[in-house]
Amino acid sequence: MPADLAVIGLGHLGLPLAQAAAAAGVQTVGYDTDPRAYAELAAGHTPVEGSLTASDVRRMLSGGFRPTTDPAELGRVRTAVICAPTPLGADRTLDLTAVGDAARALAARLRPHTTVLLESAVQPGTTESYVLPLLEEGSGLRAGRDFHLAYSPSRLDPGNRTHVYANTPKVIGGLTPACTESAAAFYGRLTDKVVRARGPREAEMTKVLETNFRHVNIALVNEMAVLCHDLGVDLWDVIRCAETKPFGFQPFRPGPGVGGHGAPVDPGYLPYNSRTPGHPLRMVSLAQEINDRMPQYVIQRCATLLNEHGKSVRGARVLLLGVTYKPDLADQEASPAREIATRLMDMGAQIGYHDPHVLDWRVRELPVPRADSLYEAASSADLTVLLQHHRTYDLQGLAVKAQLLLDTRGATPAGAAHRL
Repeated sequence: MPADLAVIGLGHLGLPLAQAAAAAGVQTVGYDTDPRAYAELAAGHTPVEGSLTASDVRRMLSGGFRPTTDPAELGRVRTAVICAPTPLGADRTLDLTAVGDAARALAARLRPHTTVLLESAVQPGTTESYVLPLLEEGSGLRAGRDFHLAYSPSRLDPGNRTHVYANTPKVIGGLTPACTESAAAFYGRLTDKVVRARGPREAEMTKVLETNFRHVNIALVNEMAVLCHDLGVDLWDVIRCAETKPFGFQPFRPGPGVGGHGAPVDPGYLPYNSRTPGHPLRMVSLAQEINDRMPQYVIQRCATLLNEHGKSVRGARVLLLGVTYKPDLADQEASPAREIATRLMDMGAQIGYHDPHVLDWRVRELPVPRADSLYEAASSADLTVLLQHHRTYDLQGLAVKAQLLLDTRGATPAGAAHRL
């Protein structure tokens, strides 16, 4: 049966979009080349940790959502949204391989009057200089004349129960005014508010600005955390006071690392546009450097605390609490927990972990022992480190049971633990 919408890429971006579309009554097909993702979804399970629950998937299926690995389905829809992943490469540039593959698969079956949207995180200019040529060459059609093309940055915040898909404004930037209006008509079915950008580059840069804003401000407060500790100042009380200012301030909080899918992007490097000279954002580069140092700072604090209590890291029993990148979600992508565990193991520590959302955790392909009883494990560990604050954790009780507790999230009551 033909669908109104094809979501290409059933990962962290595509699944929530497909969920929102299905909930809005849009006949949706989800395309992914990974047979495992198809099999999991068809069976009513989620193929991606921390995105949707199994009950969410079952509701989508009962609402008409159809997962598929058949690219022929892409030629039977009015709207196609590319939600392919763009991971950071070794040189910290975004890998567009999956976006290119998605564009080629769609181009071979693209019909006139289709609206094509890109939601993947990309460098500014990608829609016009990378995706557009692939679509035109593969289809023989002209963007802006034969089909609509637009970019819309994803604004997902997994686990956020206040700001969901329907009440989060959607930014769109079309190749032409008609492309923008076609995209607005589609997203208007899913969200309460649509914000029109001047074009694709402005929409792409919106994502860059939003992500880098977060990283730069987290870097600032991470530096403040180190400074305040050295000066004997309670940073968490400083933040509590500062956030009462009704203007000119937005609270951010430090932590063991940033993690997540919103990788900071320096738009000064456009590898597929040789006419554009590189103008690196020095603030972004410095912020990334600062945030990358936080796992090592956590290790330093661990070693200092153990030493102050007459113990060495070598041979110490260290319990890590919360190994996911966000509270109350199972997603581990880019969580600092693995790097912290690796560094502690290199120093000779005996590592264990507890996380209510992660039943099996491996570091360097080796299983890390999981604590069955949290309080018992904390009382026997030489050091307990809170890396992620899940709601199920009773931090007051944990502070009483743990021999030594380092709280990297500032979640424990004042004086109950050593805080970052």
